[in-house]
Amino acid sequence: MAPGRADRKQGPEGSSNVAPAAFPRSPPPALQRETAPGREAAPHGAGEGTAASLSPGNAAKHHGARHGAAADEEPPAHGGRGGGPGHRGGRLLQEPPPEPSLRRQRGVGGAGAASPRWSPGLLQVVKQCVRVPVFVMIRPRGGDFLYSDREVEVMKADIRLAKLHGADGLVFGALTEDGRIDTELCTALLAVCRPLPVTFHRAFDMVHDPLVALETLISLGFERVLTSGCDSSALEGLSLIKRLAEQAKGRIVVVPGGGITERNLQRILEGSSASEFHCSARSVRDSGMKFRNPNVAMGASFSAPEYSIKVADVAKVRTLNAIAKNIL
Repeated sequence: MAPGRADRKQGPEGSSNVAPAAFPRSPPPALQRETAPGREAAPHGAGEGTAASLSPGNAAKHHGARHGAAADEEPPAHGGRGGGPGHRGGRLLQEPPPEPSLRRQRGVGGAGAASPRWSPGLLQVVKQCVRVPVFVMIRPRGGDFLYSDREVEVMKADIRLAKLHGADGLVFGALTEDGRIDTELCTALLAVCRPLPVTFHRAFDMVHDPLVALETLISLGFERVLTSGCDSSALEGLSLIKRLAEQAKGRIVVVPGGGITERNLQRILEGSSASEFHCSARSVRDSGMKFRNPNVAMGASFSAPEYSIKVADVAKVRTLNAIAKNIL
């Protein structure tokens, strides 16, 4: 770890009567990808009242919300207040490859996102193809959320670049080594983000005390927080998500995300009282390549075949939107 940030400790945020989650545990899919981070660069399809978000990583995600959706890290559908990831209207965001996501944007009513390494080119193309706010995920690398001084420099530079190229909002998260919100770093990054709205991503699911962390985010000025309830999926963390939403009392939008599908969306929205949600709504399609070299893998993992491509599934997005509209 680089000297400075990684070595610096921060005073306690306080405590609550919620028992800390049993960590370490393997991060949820959204975080694993972002550690490919944020999310693989890909846009989210979007419709009226939604926002698209671009984050590091490579799969597209959807956000459905009462106001709109955002294209951001991690992936998913989500609903919430206007101007941020997820708005009213049960819209979705996507996070796969740019082209498929953009194609699906038309007539679907969702929004798209990119992944950990978004690019000015991707942002510009997404902005040309959607009519909703586009949020950019700021994630310098995969792995944990404890950043070095040099990584902080990269994050600040990425924020400035995203603003320069038309981002409508930003998404990031940062923690101290003891699992608390890094208030010093977040304050510095929020200052660079101004006047754009900012969402705190699923780094929240790795905090020591979620109830205290929520108050910290509110005091810092974040508009949204994406969470699976500090569990492996939003369904398993549903009780905590509901508690967070009740505690928030409208001061911040609590957005459920992680493992949300057509089969459990209704239960999650009704059980959490959330007004927005985040989901991936992806399918896998076969590559159009006719010549294939089975002996070469372009990544470190062999779990994702080189000739299988994850794309936003229009049918899933429409189904999720329909479910959300009936509830939100």
